[in-house]
Amino acid sequence: MAGDVPRQHYLVRPRHLAGGGDLTHITAYLAGAGWKNRTPKSGAPLVLESPDKFVRVGYSSHTSPPMWIVSGAPPGQPAWHATLGAAVPVEILAGLTDALAGPRPAHAPDALGRATALGRKPGKGGEQQSADHPEGTASLQYRREGDTAIWMASAHTPGTRGRSVPLRTAGFSEHTPLHAVEGFAAALADPQPVLRPPGRIPFASAPHVATTAYAVLPCQLAAWHQTRTAAGRAAAWARSARTLATARLRPRPVRIRQAVPLPPLPAVPPGPAAPPRATHPPRSRWPTSTPPPRSGAALAPGSLRWRCCVPAPTSTPTSPG
Repeated sequence: MAGDVPRQHYLVRPRHLAGGGDLTHITAYLAGAGWKNRTPKSGAPLVLESPDKFVRVGYSSHTSPPMWIVSGAPPGQPAWHATLGAAVPVEILAGLTDALAGPRPAHAPDALGRATALGRKPGKGGEQQSADHPEGTASLQYRREGDTAIWMASAHTPGTRGRSVPLRTAGFSEHTPLHAVEGFAAALADPQPVLRPPGRIPFASAPHVATTAYAVLPCQLAAWHQTRTAAGRAAAWARSARTLATARLRPRPVRIRQAVPLPPLPAVPPGPAAPPRATHPPRSRWPTSTPPPRSGAALAPGSLRWRCCVPAPTSTPTSPG
């Protein structure tokens, strides 16, 4: 497009040290999935609500430190929440929010197994399990303390005297949907780099990341945001289709209604008796009482058959001679 000037950006690897990023990466997807913007008129904090009003995603930039808060209160189930620092890359946070906006997977979620399959090293077992980055700069932990189970994620860089400098943390309370935690773990372990403009890489991460210069046109950035919006629409359609299919397969309760007896019909008084029907004697084939002649018998002149077929002679003929 005429007038577009390429802008300098950088591809940063590993992604968990790249810094926050553009919030539109989150909001464009959720807006396409039908989430409502519940941000107050003051403009802070940013709040997005799911179509069923059970899940909320908020970003508060006025707190110290700034953070993301994702909470849910489904009917008939315990409430849950997740808190993530503002320095968590939006591409990793999108693994959580995209999973909440899309349909639930058919398989059983396995967050640690997903992270391990993408190159993370399994940690110690027992009450605490983890999947660590090969360079030791990120970790996803599962902790159980009594009857409470939580998930923790952290990113850090090596500091002086062998100590690590924490950069960002994320915590998931008990009852957080496991498929959402699995999506977060998969995005955290994804080896693909992320795009950042100059000045957006944290100062503490700069010595420990690999950057590659990359020129981007403004129209390309707009196209990527439109792609995220279209992906959100597709996720919303898949979620509604899965919900509709589940509702059709769910057996419906059969309502048995008790039969209500009908009131008796009123008695009809008997009417006047009908007059007897007149009977007629059977009609004979012959009009007279004379029985019909037998087969082969001669008919007398003047009989009925003779009168119908042959006219009677007027005089008796005389023989000649």
